[in-house]
Amino acid sequence: MVDGESNEEETDPMTVLLPDEAEVEIRSTTSSVLVDEDAQKQRLQENHIHSIDTTVVIRQLPSQGLSFQLWPAATTLVTLLDQLRSHPTNSPLSPILYALSNGQDHPPLRILELGSGTGLVGIVAAATLSANVTVTDLPHVIPNLQFNADMNSHVWGRHGGTVVAAPLRWGEAQDVELIGREFDLILASDVVYHDHLYEPLLRTLRMLLCLDDVGNKKMVFVMAHLRRWKKDSAFFRKAKKLFQVETLHVDCPPPGSRIGVVTYSFRGKSQILNNNNAS
Repeated sequence: MVDGESNEEETDPMTVLLPDEAEVEIRSTTSSVLVDEDAQKQRLQENHIHSIDTTVVIRQLPSQGLSFQLWPAATTLVTLLDQLRSHPTNSPLSPILYALSNGQDHPPLRILELGSGTGLVGIVAAATLSANVTVTDLPHVIPNLQFNADMNSHVWGRHGGTVVAAPLRWGEAQDVELIGREFDLILASDVVYHDHLYEPLLRTLRMLLCLDDVGNKKMVFVMAHLRRWKKDSAFFRKAKKLFQVETLHVDCPPPGSRIGVVTYSFRGKSQILNNNNAS
């Protein structure tokens, strides 16, 4: 079976949009604090990162749309990054990081996050990996993304990371050129959602993962995804034509659900051929 495809019945999206309170407590020791007279306008969420014994605080603005809220797959990537920091050689992400570094000391990783939303994943990546991270989303999302990056500057700064927020519209070559392609790792969570965005996302990935022989040949895309509809499989079928797609990690389903978040890696097929020829 192609990674990402499933013959299960269609899942009710309302039962899997957000993790329940018990799941969040178990996986990320996350608590929510309401701030603002109108709780619908602003919500701060505290995310404790065990490996660096610190808390990342994220502002959510639920009334402004999906991009201003936290989603389950982001929690999964945060957990994996936390585990990687604690157990560098025994994490689902360990092979990815080892390959990027060739098993040696290396300059700070350059990480691009697509569809960053609130920026939680990128901020945690900067802190736990001491990485230089560019978090991106649509232009109207950038002010809140920048706010969260700035609010947590003491976290990623103390651990040698950097976070920069920039607009990136999927499918737009001009935006990719402005961002640049000199990254080692691309991250994303819960970005396979609207089917009309499948093609723009794939075009952006094609440009970034060097299928036109430009840029870093080792670049890898790591995506955490919670399957909500059968139509999600269409994205993976199209992606498999362009990329080598592998499953890195599968979360246990939360109570009341049959599925959990799955984390994948994507590599350009030309990368696989080059690696085989080199070996």
